[in-house]
Amino acid sequence: MISAVDTNLLLDILIPNPQHCFTSKRLLDEALLEGALVVCEMVYTELAAQFLSQSRLDMFLQDTGIRLLRSNTEMLNLAGLEWYDYCQRRVRTLHCSACGQTMHSVCPSCGEHQSLRQHILADFLIGAHAQLLADNLLTRDRGYCRTYFPELKFIGK
Repeated sequence: MISAVDTNLLLDILIPNPQHCFTSKRLLDEALLEGALVVCEMVYTELAAQFLSQSRLDMFLQDTGIRLLRSNTEMLNLAGLEWYDYCQRRVRTLHCSACGQTMHSVCPSCGEHQSLRQHILADFLIGAHAQLLADNLLTRDRGYCRTYFPELKFIGK
């Protein structure tokens, strides 16, 4: 089984997050026992900000059993199509990152709708990579993925 890993689980460990660190480590360990762990270029890029050199990042990935699995044009196209769909459908509401439920909040001063979570293209690259090149995705950010990548299986809390 190939498990794609989202940046948030790795950052839970690299920048110890007391709320998620142990669960994220356990999920990674369990997935590694069942098969391979992979990241896409966007996860690699986001992780690079946490390391002083490329060699240290590469050593971290090697030590944790994670390999970079490069994207292909089918995956890039899927990410682009789903990003376009998201941009067309996106409403200015609050979104729960766990379940995708929307909530509405309006500024009492100007009446503008508020949104705490807007997705970026990287989110769609990670989701498309996992759906087409892996068997599942280890992430804490499953809400939008359920909508835009319905065939994707998840591992996480």
